[in-house]
Amino acid sequence: MKIGILGTGGVGRTLAGRLAELGHEVTIGTRDPAATLARTDPDFMGNPPFSVWAQQNPGVKLGTFAEAAAHGELVINAVNGGGALSALQSAGEVNLSGKILIDVSNPLDFSRGMPPSLFISNTDSLGEQIQHAFPNTRVVKTLNTLNALLMINPGMLANGDHSVFVSGNDPTAKAAVGELLRSLGWQDIIDLGDITSARGPEMFLPLYLRLMGLWQTPIFQLKVVR
Repeated sequence: MKIGILGTGGVGRTLAGRLAELGHEVTIGTRDPAATLARTDPDFMGNPPFSVWAQQNPGVKLGTFAEAAAHGELVINAVNGGGALSALQSAGEVNLSGKILIDVSNPLDFSRGMPPSLFISNTDSLGEQIQHAFPNTRVVKTLNTLNALLMINPGMLANGDHSVFVSGNDPTAKAAVGELLRSLGWQDIIDLGDITSARGPEMFLPLYLRLMGLWQTPIFQLKVVR
C-alpha cells in the first residue's frame, strides 16, 4: 500500500520505518524538506536529526505535506496536535479527499509548561475538528493513547495483551485501519463508535502524562478487561 505520513518527528519516523519494513511504499512529509534535512541538532525529545534517520531508512521518501498526502492511498497525521489542522491544510483537501486519514495526534497545550493541558476537551475533540474541516476525508482516530514504540510493536509489553481504540464515522475505513493495526501486531482493537467518541481517548492524555511522570517511562498501556 502507498502510505503518506505527515510529520517527521519521533512518531512519524517510527511509524514510517516500521510500515516500510512491512512492505508499504512510504513518503513522509514536512513543511520544508530542505530545512528538515539541513538540521544538525537533536530535536526537543533528543532524537537525532532527520538526515541521520533518513540515511538509516533509505526506503522512505521525503516530501512536502502535499506530496506525502498525494502519494498515500492512506494518510497518517503524526504532527503535533497544535499544528494538525495547519499541516492538513498544507497537505491540501484535494490530496486527502476520499482517502482514509489516521489521526494519531492529541490536543496538547504546552503553553504553561509541563504537564500540558488540553486545548480541546469534553464537548469536542481534535479528531472531530479534523473531520469537520475535511468532510470528504474518512478520519479514523487511533494509536493516540500510547508511545510510538508500542504503536508499532505492542508485543514489547505484556505480550501485546493490551487495548487500542478506533473512532470514526466510516465503518469501511475503520475496518481497513483494523487490518493495518493487526499487521502491526494489535489484537484487542476496540471500536468506540463515530468520530465523537475520539473525545474519550484524547481526554485520557492527562492521566497518561501523570503516569509517565510517576513511573518515568512511556512504556505502558491500557488493557480493557471484560
